[in-house]
Amino acid sequence: MTENKTISVEVVYALPHEQRLMRLLVKRGTTAREALIRSGIPEEYPEVDPNTVKMGIYAQVLGSKGLPPAERYELQPGDRVEVYRPLIADPKEARKQRAEKARRLAGKK
Repeated sequence: MTENKTISVEVVYALPHEQRLMRLLVKRGTTAREALIRSGIPEEYPEVDPNTVKMGIYAQVLGSKGLPPAERYELQPGDRVEVYRPLIADPKEARKQRAEKARRLAGKK
């Protein structure tokens, strides 16, 4: 029995107005960063720097919680590489502002 030398993976990058999903066949041992480069997304979206962009596999951020960073994570069959955009607002600050707005509106009733 011969071992399959290629695997199927997806690379996805979501913007507010569109989502780019690329399905790739890659060699076993391909890293998440290599798949991102092969997907062509960095050429299409110059803000995506393969060397610095945060990536994850099914919402698990690479380089955290015991997962290797993107340049060392070897993809498994069916993996979905997610390319994350930088946050435009601090989530804690945004929640604080929403709560303050809700308090002001409640006080006007």
